Amino acid sequence: MEAFLVSLTSVAIAEIGDRTQLLSLALAAHYRKPYLIVAGIFLATIANHSIAGLLGAWFGRLLTPTVLDVMVGVSMVAMAIWVLRADTLNPGTEVSSRSAFIATLLTFFIAEIGDKTQIATLALAAAYPNLVAVVTGTTIAMLIANIPAVFLGDALSGRLPIRQMNYVASLLFGVLGAVFIIRALM
Repeated sequence: MEAFLVSLTSVAIAEIGDRTQLLSLALAAHYRKPYLIVAGIFLATIANHSIAGLLGAWFGRLLTPTVLDVMVGVSMVAMAIWVLRADTLNPGTEVSSRSAFIATLLTFFIAEIGDKTQIATLALAAAYPNLVAVVTGTTIAMLIANIPAVFLGDALSGRLPIRQMNYVASLLFGVLGAVFIIRALM
């Protein structure tokens, strides 16, 4: 349960203001097919985070628990710093005229490659032995953060205090990083 809850909360907070959330807004504004967009986000996230989780689990088996805790702790502290850099979506970004589902599936999968939430999934999968709990937690977190963006579109985007939310996310990652580092040192 811990793996699921840590994965859920850390990724949900990290996703606020992330480029994939901004992509959700853009796709919703362009296609106006929210259910197809949500389905594309869901499948792209499962695929992307499953790959990251499998890689993380593989790395996790190769390392001693102490080294693993230090690596996860350091990666979480790095995530805390990374979250402070707000993502933006370039206004000139063109969205394919294909179906809303296919466009969302492809663009979301690609946008998640190397994203902070994918790296967090990799690190969490390395730290926790329950891969299903980690991938489920990170996938649900992505949906929690992106479904409102899809259904509300940009109606709320100008009103959300993204910068303050990034500070909270940074604090959360910093605390998680410190917990793993302290656990490694004990």
